[in-house]
Amino acid sequence: MIDRKQRIALACAGLAFFSVNTVAEVQTATLEKATLNIDTDTNDFTISALHDSGFQVTYLTDDNGTPYANLPSMALPEPALTDVTDKKANDVELVETATTLILKLNNIAAHVDKATHAISYSVNGKIVAKEQGGLSISSKGVSLSFALDKNEKLYGGGQRVLGMDRRGHSMPLYNKAHYGYTTSSNQMYFGLSAVMSSKNYSVLFDNTASGELDIGKTNSDELLFKAQGGRASYIMVLGENLEDTVRSTVAVTGKQPLPPRWLLGNFASRFGYKSQNEVMDVVDAFNTQDIPVDAVVLDLYWFGKDIKGHMGNLSWDAATFPEPEKMISELRAQDVKTVLITEPFILTTSKQWESAVANNALAQNDNGAPYTFDFYFGNTGLVDVFSEAGQDWFWQYYEKLAAQGVAGWWGDLGEPEVHPDDIQHMWQSTKVSGAEVHNAYGHQWAKTVYNNLTALQPDTRPFVLMRSGFLGSQRYGMVPWTGDVSRSWGGLKPQVELALQMSVFGMAYTHSDLGGFAGGETFDPELYTRWLQFGTFSPVFRPHAQDNIAPEPIFHADPVKSIARKFIQLRYDMLPYNYSLAFENALYGTPLMRPLAMAYGESDWFENADSYLWGDGLLVSPVTSANQTVWPTKLPEGVWFDFFSDTKYQGGQTVNYPLSQDNYPVWVKAGSFMPMTKGLSRTEQFDARKIEMHYWHDNSVNSSSYTYYEDDGKNPASVKKGLYTKLLLSASLDEKAALTLTLDSEGSYIGMPKQRDITYVVHGLSEKPQSVSLDGRSVPVMWDEKGKTLSLAISCDYQQSVKVVIM
Repeated sequence: MIDRKQRIALACAGLAFFSVNTVAEVQTATLEKATLNIDTDTNDFTISALHDSGFQVTYLTDDNGTPYANLPSMALPEPALTDVTDKKANDVELVETATTLILKLNNIAAHVDKATHAISYSVNGKIVAKEQGGLSISSKGVSLSFALDKNEKLYGGGQRVLGMDRRGHSMPLYNKAHYGYTTSSNQMYFGLSAVMSSKNYSVLFDNTASGELDIGKTNSDELLFKAQGGRASYIMVLGENLEDTVRSTVAVTGKQPLPPRWLLGNFASRFGYKSQNEVMDVVDAFNTQDIPVDAVVLDLYWFGKDIKGHMGNLSWDAATFPEPEKMISELRAQDVKTVLITEPFILTTSKQWESAVANNALAQNDNGAPYTFDFYFGNTGLVDVFSEAGQDWFWQYYEKLAAQGVAGWWGDLGEPEVHPDDIQHMWQSTKVSGAEVHNAYGHQWAKTVYNNLTALQPDTRPFVLMRSGFLGSQRYGMVPWTGDVSRSWGGLKPQVELALQMSVFGMAYTHSDLGGFAGGETFDPELYTRWLQFGTFSPVFRPHAQDNIAPEPIFHADPVKSIARKFIQLRYDMLPYNYSLAFENALYGTPLMRPLAMAYGESDWFENADSYLWGDGLLVSPVTSANQTVWPTKLPEGVWFDFFSDTKYQGGQTVNYPLSQDNYPVWVKAGSFMPMTKGLSRTEQFDARKIEMHYWHDNSVNSSSYTYYEDDGKNPASVKKGLYTKLLLSASLDEKAALTLTLDSEGSYIGMPKQRDITYVVHGLSEKPQSVSLDGRSVPVMWDEKGKTLSLAISCDYQQSVKVVIM
């Protein structure tokens, strides 16, 4: 195995090298269950089948044939590794020809050239991806090279503002804060060492070290990852279309656990609430102004009265928060959750510095002493989240706060914001440098918090808000946001791109500080309103900003406040639809925010970041410029309805949406269902016995279907144990233009209502129907002549099938 000193030297050697693999013949190849072991006279490596749609390639020796000590995988969940060894022999097949070894898995295959050991990959017999230089381990570091086709487009790199097609760009693989970014950023808080191709494959470079991703910039026909040492491994995922590739990529790296239902509510948040009284007054204002709210987020001031000098206290400032347990209890009695910020920096001036040193909780210098350095908040050490000592010491503070009733956890500055390359972490009894594991720090921190919370509170779903992570961080419940965005139109413009680039790789709850965070000397009411309207159709609704301008709508005058109230209430009315999206994500890895290319084809929509799909049914086109009276939006083929007015639009063209202050460019695809509720001020008030089921009808849609998922909103075992119900809805149109709506159900959960009151609301009818029947019986309905909507109230038990015929 490689000496650790040699590894650290590699980590600091820089990135000035090319990925040109040494050509070497395959000498031996053996298949053990689902892993193919290949030896050459230089690189020995393994190819393992992953899940049902991917392969993991790991090099065991460097380019000189010397054994190489790989760090553990971060991108893969631990079960993925046992899945490889537990697969039955007939799950994979090894076929040998005169020139090639072919490892087959279902409809995909890895082809190894015997003469060069280069690997190519096929789907249904067609080669879609080829190594160019492949993996390489040299004194200059670890690299991975693939060939790119001339017309290939690629997502990749995670949080960047570069356009949806990242081809032609080179970017640092080094998570780093970009304060006040707007319409361009090549390096941000949460990078991903991965790409996803318009040819329906993804390549995940399972390496956490500082590095670079070059997507055809230096060489137009080459995809090149480079890293300062670290793990020599990558994952190839292959799909038949973009949606299949997205789902399979998430399945390989691990699906996001189902979050608590309250995550989908409104958050009161700012930088920051300075006292217990202020917190209570803010929540009281939401109540008295009739604006729903589910959580309050406390920034730095909960542990210190000043911005600087207190980070690492990890305990309440008794002067300003004298009775935190009472505060949390009173908030909880109102169904309002308390979320606290924590950071991994322990200042030498903080209350816990001596304890951290005494318990060996901090990352070290070469002499084995705590590594200290200066940054914005003071002179500091850094918690070693990789070591057991660091994890145990850090966790004790979370445990105490959890006992006080804290319900959600916000990890900030976890890139880490300052992280010297030569700082030393202890990981699995081995020292690793900051350069080797930099991009895994937030991931490992989230893993520690999530795993300990699930052990401490086994009946609770953790809420873990984090600014930085790595491939697969979603499996620890991570909810990322896009950092300290400029409070400007330029800051709003890239938010769709940022969310989509993250969501296709599994980070489905990526969202922005609504209204913008950084700067802004005067309040821009239109910008604020448009950003909150966008947030209504985002994974998390959390206005957050520097408090020179209030981020909360309660502190603004009408019409801003009244419009914000309307859209926040809409957010709560959409809770059944949004929670069902969260369920679909937990089951299948499907994002909540989706590129249009997932549904309407890569060739036309791959680069589009002007609009996105919110679930299957809604198309949202955020307003990102001031003083607009119309908003042009390209619609896919089909019939689309204005969500707010039911005005019908023909797709396959660009339409001009007429803007007012209190509407927004949101379309509903004809044939879509949407479950809704009414009048909630907290997500806890959701009553599954009362659902409005909206359907948008058009004669161009002969049939459609929708699945609504529901559970108790709290049980962490809902998905794993199947403790949920599905309402299966369908619509069909016969030759006489009779519309039939059916409802069936499957599954159950503890506390599920035995009977439901469902109100069907049918949009898109041109005139009042002549007759409406329920299970063959004529029934009365309500007809809104102005809105051209039909409403039908029915009651049914949880096992009852329902059939409505509208003629």
